[in-house]
Amino acid sequence: GSHTQLQDTAPRIVEHPTDVLVSKGEPATLSCKAEGRPAPVVEWYKDGERVETDREDPRSHRTLLPGGSLFFLRILHGRRGKPDEGVYVCVARNYLGEASSRNASLQVAGE
Repeated sequence: GSHTQLQDTAPRIVEHPTDVLVSKGEPATLSCKAEGRPAPVVEWYKDGERVETDREDPRSHRTLLPGGSLFFLRILHGRRGKPDEGVYVCVARNYLGEASSRNASLQVAGE
């Protein structure tokens, strides 16, 4: 009996991230909320690469909030790189499938 439970549903994104413009060193949040049963696992991708959060690296400045949003303690921005700038997408998965949010760009305000 591996049939799906009637009340189980594939994930769907109910709150999409929006583009944000932040000053370096400031906090920022990219919103994402997904529904589904069982509760979907949310991952973030930036420019196609998975975003590491403090779940993988306790020293990370990025935190996955309980609802699925991505929180930046402070935007990192150096002369040589803009590690937080890019296009982000939120992906929610459970055993019935996956759903992707619309793209949101995070830009760091000019010096």
